[in-house]
Amino acid sequence: IFSVIKGGACIMEKDNYEIGQNNRAPKVPRHGPGRGMRPGEKAKNFKGTWAKLLVNCKKYWGVMIFAIICAGIGTVLTLLGPDKLSEMTDLITEGVMTGIDMDGIKRIGMTLICFYGCSAVLSLIQNLIMGYVTQQVSKGLRSGISKKINRLPMWFYNQTSTGDVLSRVTNDVDTIAQSFNQSMGNLVTAVTLLLGSLIMMIKTDITMTVAAVLSTLLGFVFMTLIMSKSQKYFARQQMHLGEINGHVEEIYAGHTVVKAYNGEAKSKAKFDEMNENLRDSAFKAQCLSGLMMPLMTFIGNLGYVAVCIVGALLAMNDKISFGVIIAFMMYVRYFTQPLSQIAQAMQALQSAAAAGERVFEFTDAEEMEDESAKTKKLTNVKGEVSFEHVKFGYKDSDKIVIHDFSAVAKPGQKVAIVGPTGAGKTTMVNLLMRFHEILDGDIKIDGVSIKDMTREEVHDQFCMVLQDTWLFEGTVRENLVYSQENVPEEKIEQACKAVGLHRFIRSLPKGYDTVLNDQVNLSQGQKQQLTIARAMIADRPMLILDEATSSVDTRTELIIQRAMDELMKGRTSFVIAHRLSTIKNADLILVLKDGDIIESGTHEELLAKKGFYADLYNSQFEQAS
Repeated sequence: IFSVIKGGACIMEKDNYEIGQNNRAPKVPRHGPGRGMRPGEKAKNFKGTWAKLLVNCKKYWGVMIFAIICAGIGTVLTLLGPDKLSEMTDLITEGVMTGIDMDGIKRIGMTLICFYGCSAVLSLIQNLIMGYVTQQVSKGLRSGISKKINRLPMWFYNQTSTGDVLSRVTNDVDTIAQSFNQSMGNLVTAVTLLLGSLIMMIKTDITMTVAAVLSTLLGFVFMTLIMSKSQKYFARQQMHLGEINGHVEEIYAGHTVVKAYNGEAKSKAKFDEMNENLRDSAFKAQCLSGLMMPLMTFIGNLGYVAVCIVGALLAMNDKISFGVIIAFMMYVRYFTQPLSQIAQAMQALQSAAAAGERVFEFTDAEEMEDESAKTKKLTNVKGEVSFEHVKFGYKDSDKIVIHDFSAVAKPGQKVAIVGPTGAGKTTMVNLLMRFHEILDGDIKIDGVSIKDMTREEVHDQFCMVLQDTWLFEGTVRENLVYSQENVPEEKIEQACKAVGLHRFIRSLPKGYDTVLNDQVNLSQGQKQQLTIARAMIADRPMLILDEATSSVDTRTELIIQRAMDELMKGRTSFVIAHRLSTIKNADLILVLKDGDIIESGTHEELLAKKGFYADLYNSQFEQAS
C-alpha cells in the first residue's frame, strides 16, 4: 500500500508488500509530523495493555513459566546461603577455644558452592529464555504492524505522519522488548527474594526482623510516591519521540525545498522545540527513575546500622549468636535490594505500557472491510466504466467533495478529466480504484459494481502512472517488474525503448541490474520514464494517468506521448490533465468544478460552447504568452 500512498506507478498485489521489502525510496513525499497523534499524560489502561502483551506471548507461556520457576528456585537457593553461612560462622566461633571442625566447615562450604552455582545456572537459563521470548514477541509485533499497514484505509495515512508510524515500528516495539525482558524476570526474582528473606528473617529472630523491616519501610513509601509521578513522563517521552522522528524524517526527505526557501532556521526552531520537549520529558522520567538506586542504597545502609545495633545488644545479652548477626546483614541486603528491583521493574512495566498503547492503538485501528467473501471476477474485460450519481466526502469531515457525478467511459476511449485545483479530479480516480469508498451511487466496470469485487480485483484492471514517482532501493529491473513474476527480458527492454530509457539504462554500471540508491542520480524525468515503463510492462486492461509527462522536457514528452498513445490503443484510459494542450485528442473530456461535471464533450465541442473549458484553455495560452 505504500506504493499507493507515495505515488506508485502501478497497483499490483498490495497485500503482498510489507515493510522491509526494498521499500526505501530515493525520493518520497511525506506527511507532516505529529498528525493524528493524541497527547497523553499516562497510560490509559495499564492492565488492559499488559493483558494484550501477554496474549501476544500466549504460545510462549510454557517456557515463560519454566523461566519464572528457574528464577524462583535460583532465588530460594540464594536465600538459603546466609543460613548456612551462619552455621559456618558459629562453628568457627565455637572452635576458636576448642578447635575448629574443618570437616563441618568443608561440608557447609561445598553446600554453599552448590547453592550459589545452581542459582547462577538457573538465573542464566531464565535470562536466555526471556531474551528469546522478548525478541520473538517484538518480531511478532513488527510483523503485525507491517501487515496492518496493508489493511488500513487510505484516510488513516492522511491523519498520521510517516515518522510516527515508523516510530511505533521501531522505538515503541524496542521499548516493549527491553521493558519486557527487564521487568518479568527481575520482578519474579525481586518478589521471591523479598518474601523469602522476610520468611528467613522471621525464622531466625523476630526482634531483629522488626528492626530491619521498620528501617526499610520508608523505602516502600518513597517508591510508591516516585512511581505515581513518573508514568506520565514516560508516556510523554514516547509521544515526543514519535513527533521528533516524524519531523526529522520529513525535513530530510524535503531538504532541497527547505534550502531553496531558506527554511533552515524555521525547521531548526521547530526541531529545537520538539527536542526540548523530548529532553524535558526524558529527563524527568529518567531522573525520577534514577532516584531509586541511591534511595535504596541509603535505606539498605540504614538497615545495616539497625541490624548491627540491635544485634549487638542481643548478642551482649546472649539472646543470639554472632553468626545470626552475619546472616541478618545478608538478609537485610536481600530484603532492601528487591525494593529497587521492584521499583525498576514497575518503571519498566509502565514504560512498556506507554509504548504498548501506541502500538496497539495502531494495530487496533479501524481496518478496511473484510472482502474474503467476495468472489466476483472480471474476464475478457472490455473496459466500459460508468459512474452513476457518485457522492463522496472524506471521513471525519462534513464537507462533500463529489456531489452528484455521472459519466460513462466506453471501451477503448481516452477520457480526460480536467478542472481547477480542488475540483475533485484525483478524488474521482481514487474512488474508481476503491482507495476510498463512496457515500452514495455506484461505479461499474463492464456492468459489474466495484463494490461486488475485492479491491485487489479492481486494482488488477488498472495501471497507474502518477505525477509523484515512487522508486524503492532495488535494481532497475526489480523496479520495472514490481510485484510481477517471470517477466521476459524482451518485454522489459521493449517498454524501456518505448519510453526512451533503454540507452540510459545500458549506460549504467550494471545495466538493468544497477541498484537504485542515493549513489545513482536519476532526474525527475528519468524516474517518471521508469514508472511509465512499469505501467507498460504490467499491461493491464485500463490506464490511469495523472499528468504523467509533467516532469519531463519537451523532447522526452513527445517520445513518451507516442509510447502512451500506443499503450492506450484498445484500452480505456483516464487522464487527469493540468496542461490542456496534452488532451486535445481525447475522446471525451469531463470538466469538473466543485465536485460536479459542468461540461463534457470533445476538445472542439467544448471550445465551440465558449464556456468554462474554453476560458480555462484560453487562459493557459494567455499565461504562456
